[in-house]
Amino acid sequence: MPTTGDRIRAIRDARGLTQDQLAEDANISKSFLSEVENNHRNISSENLLRIANVLGASIDYLMRGETKEQIRREPVVIPPELSQAAEELGLSYQATLEILEAHNSVVARRSDKLTKRLSVAEWKELYTGIKRVYG
Repeated sequence: MPTTGDRIRAIRDARGLTQDQLAEDANISKSFLSEVENNHRNISSENLLRIANVLGASIDYLMRGETKEQIRREPVVIPPELSQAAEELGLSYQATLEILEAHNSVVARRSDKLTKRLSVAEWKELYTGIKRVYG
């Protein structure tokens, strides 16, 4: 039965990475990675997460050789006003999604009230308020 180390090695090899490359990208030592791959060492969750991120693998797969069924999600729709505000503010896609998520969270808590479509200026105000409070 394959181990966590076996699965790490298999994915690393399939991705064409050397131990040196994976160790450097995951910010761990090559000797530690070698010991894990050869089943001479256990791995902490922190180091496993680092390796999983570099390999593009799930922790479930690395640990158990299984993956949970993908959750089917609806596509994200960014309102045009938010898109324009994000462009004017120079926001990254991730920051734009965070603002949208914050807005949707507030709307969900106020579900008994009708929600209006925000203007570009209102999206900017929301961003500024969140940034001021949460840095």
